Amino acid sequence: MFGSVRRGSLARQVLALQLLVLAVVVLVGSALTVLDERRDADDAARREVVAVAETLADADGTVQALRSPDPTSVLQPQADRISAATGTDFIVVMAPDRTRYTHPDRSLIGGRFTGTIDRALAGETFTETYAGSLGPSIRAVAPVVDDGQVVGLVSVGVTRERISDQFLRGLPLILTLAAGAMTLAAVGSILLARRVRRQTLGLAPEELRTLYEHHDAVLHSIREGLLVFDADSGTADVVNDEARRLLSLPAGPVAREDLPPSLRGLGSGRVQDEVHVTGDRVLVVNQAPVLFEGRRIGTVLTVRDQTELQSVTGELDSMRLFTDSLRAQAHEAANRLHTVVTMVELGRTDAAVAFATAELELSQHLIDRLTATVLEPALLALLLGKVNQAAERGVELTVTDDTAVPSADPLTARELVTVVGNLVDNAIDAAAEPDGDEPWVEVTVHADDAALDIRVADSGPGMSADEFAAASRRGHSTKSDHHGLGLALVAQVTSRHGGRIESENTYGAVVSVHIPRERHE
Repeated sequence: MFGSVRRGSLARQVLALQLLVLAVVVLVGSALTVLDERRDADDAARREVVAVAETLADADGTVQALRSPDPTSVLQPQADRISAATGTDFIVVMAPDRTRYTHPDRSLIGGRFTGTIDRALAGETFTETYAGSLGPSIRAVAPVVDDGQVVGLVSVGVTRERISDQFLRGLPLILTLAAGAMTLAAVGSILLARRVRRQTLGLAPEELRTLYEHHDAVLHSIREGLLVFDADSGTADVVNDEARRLLSLPAGPVAREDLPPSLRGLGSGRVQDEVHVTGDRVLVVNQAPVLFEGRRIGTVLTVRDQTELQSVTGELDSMRLFTDSLRAQAHEAANRLHTVVTMVELGRTDAAVAFATAELELSQHLIDRLTATVLEPALLALLLGKVNQAAERGVELTVTDDTAVPSADPLTARELVTVVGNLVDNAIDAAAEPDGDEPWVEVTVHADDAALDIRVADSGPGMSADEFAAASRRGHSTKSDHHGLGLALVAQVTSRHGGRIESENTYGAVVSVHIPRERHE
């Protein structure tokens, strides 16, 4: 289908990219979390050692012990208890000259304290990270003040090893949360990728681009209207320029309700070569569902313009009608001539003259009457031809005496022939039913300064109001061998000129068309 090499569907590429981004985000987030937890652990250790150092330095017993002859014997047991209770690694109480009075390692008692004490000697409590006798540690040094003088110092510390051990005990929880976040994100990405796959039909980006380019080129080049309706919303996802032109659709989104009346009721079922008549066009409509993996995803509606073809077909039907009329007249003329010749051969010349004269007068009377009142040549030829056509089918067609047409206005000659011809054809078809008794058709066409009125009555059964409305809206027929365009074309012309078409069953099945002239003037 596509010439390019398939590099994986868009859904797979999106999934791979998402997983890569998520992995980087989770890993970076985890690393930042570890660093943050490490910093928080250091800050917590500093706060803890400061609190212990200041508490011990402010205790009255500490000052008294420092002024006693043997500070170590008093302070060491207290330092051991406080260290065990607070989880610190060492508590060192010292003299201002750095001499240790307490230390976890008894052998170091009496030695000199290593580390910074200058700020403490100035009366300030501070913290520092220092590699002392127990290794790197975070320690706090607080002054012991008595009567405004620094009489001793208290250093409390936690080794880095202990802080690391505490941090490592919490690390599995961090890693578990990171793994859970990664798993949850991966599952979400897979679900999203599946959704993208359904929406893109499993196509790769190159295929989607090629498909769009071809789709856009085809939509603008084809001379057939195309609409693709979504299966859920009923709104057209695709509407090409030809569809907007043929159906007179506005710019912007198109819904079923925006279509001409006869197309709104199609639903989503399958339609094949169905003829519809809109305001000014004759359209051939096809509709079919769009399926993907057994699931309905939309409906395709195509419309093809048949207006010009229908016009040419109408003209061809008129020519065929005239030909059939001439053939029928020639046949009748041959029969009458044969009858007259036979009468002459039998010596009944008077009867022959009377027969020939009567036939001539009857035909000539109709021609003279219509020629005097119907001044539109196309309509005159149509009525004369329909009289002969009806007679050939055994139907008596009468053109009433009040028929008078000075001109085709407000219709064109072609439109007038379309309206009268289709109404008469329908009437002849209805009257010529096999069970009809003495079938007849009556035609009246009258035009004056106010309006053009056309009335066609026949002896047929007529149509109900619903059947008449359906036949006027689009191609509809109660006969299986008819396309049913006649009445719809009449309604199209009538609506175009602001007229009305009505049907009633009185002395026969009567169809009336009224087209005002004032609207056009």
